Amino acid sequence: MKQSSLAATRGIGMKDKIGYAMGDVGSCLVFGLVQSVLQRFYTDILQISIVSIMLMMVVARIWDAVNDPIWGRIIDNARVGSDGRYRRWIKIFAIPVAVSAVLMFIKIPGLSEKGYLIYAYVTYILFGMLYTCINIPYGSLAQVVTSDDKERSSLSVFRSVGSTFGALPAMVLISFFAVVGPKGDRHMVYTPTLIGVIVIAVLSIGAYFLCYAWNKERVSFSPAPRQKGQSWKVIKTLFKSRPFVAICLASMIFLAAQMFQTGYYSYLFDYYFGSSMFIVSQLCIYLPVAVIMFFATRLGNKFGRRDVCAYGILFAAVVNFILFLLHTHNVFVYLAFCLMTGFGTAFIFLLIWVLATDAIDYNEVKFGIHDEATSYSMYTFMRKLGQTVAAILINSVLLGIGYTNNVLNLLSEEQLSALPEAEAATQRLSQQKALDGMYNSSALIPAILFLLVFVLLRFVYPLSKKKVEELQAEKEKLLG
Repeated sequence: MKQSSLAATRGIGMKDKIGYAMGDVGSCLVFGLVQSVLQRFYTDILQISIVSIMLMMVVARIWDAVNDPIWGRIIDNARVGSDGRYRRWIKIFAIPVAVSAVLMFIKIPGLSEKGYLIYAYVTYILFGMLYTCINIPYGSLAQVVTSDDKERSSLSVFRSVGSTFGALPAMVLISFFAVVGPKGDRHMVYTPTLIGVIVIAVLSIGAYFLCYAWNKERVSFSPAPRQKGQSWKVIKTLFKSRPFVAICLASMIFLAAQMFQTGYYSYLFDYYFGSSMFIVSQLCIYLPVAVIMFFATRLGNKFGRRDVCAYGILFAAVVNFILFLLHTHNVFVYLAFCLMTGFGTAFIFLLIWVLATDAIDYNEVKFGIHDEATSYSMYTFMRKLGQTVAAILINSVLLGIGYTNNVLNLLSEEQLSALPEAEAATQRLSQQKALDGMYNSSALIPAILFLLVFVLLRFVYPLSKKKVEELQAEKEKLLG
């Protein structure tokens, strides 16, 4: 492996950090549309059933299992360009990713139900493929921006802050571009939504180009010579790496919890609370990041990133278990618990990327794997599985509580009073059962997922503070 001297591989400045953060601003601007808006677009605008949406997510992940590792191998084996090994892909795919994001939200007039479903399949899978093309090299970029462990921790924090800013516009979009129907339910409005999507997509292009312009690849090396069966050998080795498998599973489950809260809360606040404060709930969850970001790197360096993240997520699990037991009808109490959840999840949200980077470094030092893009492609695929797990959980709960024909059929008090007394009593009981189920799932599912993440980080992921320090020393020996 031909590498630069140790001194030349460190020393990043604020421009590098902001530039690196802009990459996740760009990614989360478009991915936030999938996370926060797409499900409601499919059900409200295209009138696609939630069962069909679940099936589409599964099919897309089956394709990703093939596509993601292939793209990772292409990047690892590609000739290094004049603008580096990874940065050039960000420039190449910035516009295609943005265009594919817009295509998902276009409603072609006159299509049948089957036609809209086929269109959704094509555009959703196309977006996933192009997003992979930019997200794998972007994620791998941290490996070559700096070799210093503490500087990478700082990059992780900036990346996560960037993702927070990137995700906010989509949350605003889902909160305000909707109308109240005759039964009090909120439905998305097509034209304002499409305009908002286009604006967000254009902003993502600008963010991607800033990421390309403001970053420098300091750690350089040439791709290893191609060998027959090398790709399969790398993938098998990755699955033998305990740190890598643990962080992949933890990241998958954490993303599933995040996306469940984002996607499911829009229904919860509409139906259970009868409130338009969904955007406030998301702000409560993500605003603590603005506070913790000033301490995350320092605390991670002092106590160990693994343990800081693990005990933070345990706190979030406990908060959600209490919320489940409390079963409040007060929206402000619920929002207070969202805020406490945000403080618990902020650490892993900010440091998850450096935990993954540590695992990839471990593979390089212990197994001699220098295929960062392949490693990151597998990590990305596991995060996509988290997205699918969230979609299955959301739609399974909605089906379970009687969400059919893209609406939860709740009768108003006036409509209930018009029914015979016995029938009205039965209907009230049925509606309350559905709403109780909706509430219970909103707290219990995140609590269980957060607890699983804690177990994986604390008892399976082995890279404690001491282990990371030893890993850094071994890495510096390799760099000379």
